[in-house]
Amino acid sequence: MRKSAEEARRTRERIVGAAVTQASSLGLSGLTIGALAETLDMSKAGVVGPFGSRAELQLAALNRAVEMFTAAAVAPGRATGPGLPCLHAVIDAWCAYLADSPFPNGCFVTAASCELDGQPGELRARLYDAVTRWRSFLAEQITTAQTDGDLDPDLDPEDLVSLLTGLAMAANQEIQLLGDERAASRARRLMRTALAGHRARPATQGAIKPDRATA
Repeated sequence: MRKSAEEARRTRERIVGAAVTQASSLGLSGLTIGALAETLDMSKAGVVGPFGSRAELQLAALNRAVEMFTAAAVAPGRATGPGLPCLHAVIDAWCAYLADSPFPNGCFVTAASCELDGQPGELRARLYDAVTRWRSFLAEQITTAQTDGDLDPDLDPEDLVSLLTGLAMAANQEIQLLGDERAASRARRLMRTALAGHRARPATQGAIKPDRATA
């Protein structure tokens, strides 16, 4: 019984791995049971069986891609202190992920965002949740850095989140479409420059204090 359960788990993992690779190249909508069955040398029933439907297989592929992104970009930040140290670690890991993506066509989340943004349904809802949590994570670290006195307290965290995300998406396009080998390092430099540009200003030295005797 245990052996059968372990074999089933391994089979499911193998199918999901192949599905992520196929979806990265063809999009989640291009994910087909027939092509996967041919790639894996399995029957169509054997491919779809562990999931129940093509839709559930698509969802499993998306979930795996999100897990891989989280492990690559978020985990290194969580291993540091919160706030600015976390942001620096995340930027480095994020750009490294873009430069050496585990997916054939670059960042899966970026590609899926373009594919699903106008297609209501469970896949879009799952991706919306993942992207929202990612952006909230970045905003939380920015807010912490502001509280710590490392970033300008007047900065709107969402502004910086949009800037960092835009640089990452631009880098992904430059890498995948334009073949620019400098794109990831450029994005890292620009992201760090953006953080530096919003550093909190030191308190003014020698400020005139009110005369307690006349106040």
